[in-house]
Amino acid sequence: MRFTGQPILISGAGRGLGEGIAKHLASEGAIVGVADIDEASAQAVAAAIRESRGQAHAYGADLGRRQAFFDVAEAFRRDAGPLRAVINNASVLVYEPIEQVTEETLDRMLSAGLKSVFWGVQAFLAHRDENAPGNILNYSSPVAYRGRPNTGAYTTIKAGIAGLTKVLAGELGPRGVRVNAIAPGSVPTPATEGFVTPEQYAERAKQIPLRRNGTPDDVARAAAFLLSAEAAFITGAMLAIDGGIIAAG
Repeated sequence: MRFTGQPILISGAGRGLGEGIAKHLASEGAIVGVADIDEASAQAVAAAIRESRGQAHAYGADLGRRQAFFDVAEAFRRDAGPLRAVINNASVLVYEPIEQVTEETLDRMLSAGLKSVFWGVQAFLAHRDENAPGNILNYSSPVAYRGRPNTGAYTTIKAGIAGLTKVLAGELGPRGVRVNAIAPGSVPTPATEGFVTPEQYAERAKQIPLRRNGTPDDVARAAAFLLSAEAAFITGAMLAIDGGIIAAG
């Protein structure tokens, strides 16, 4: 129970990897703030956590909007106390050739996947527990290190997050805040169903050094480690949870 009583806010936690992390952290005692643009899904995840005797609060908001993220963080502080960590998980996933990227798609992806990280950091700093170490965990991706076709917008966002994580580690370290990122590899989730078929996942597994796709639990355990006291001297790190995709090139 490494996170007993610690309020941890997670963006985009209504499904997929965010949901998995929320449930895992709650199982280790955290008070989880489940935030998602789809309030119904956030409520469902929070309800499942409470049914398992965990603690969770649900919030529906478009976290690409600064005021919305601040409102959620303020509400979570009222419900659970000063924040100990924020996990910037929210994103929109679209794979398409560069000539097909529209202004509407790019704006939506930048808002959900990159602007929300800035607002999440700011909201956390405004509502954090100043008497305890703080933690910010961002989501990058192996695509930030490899030139995978048809991922131009997504790669731009994830590469930006990788760079921002390093900047924030240096900027916020003196204030007692650690900032790290994870780079999950090929992990089947509801968010990828429209872009990657089961057959394509099977082919991916053949090319991954560990010869399998990842699971939400793989990601949740790694995230929990970076947030825990066991990683107290780790900041500015990018932890690849990818079965060796980045390393193998």
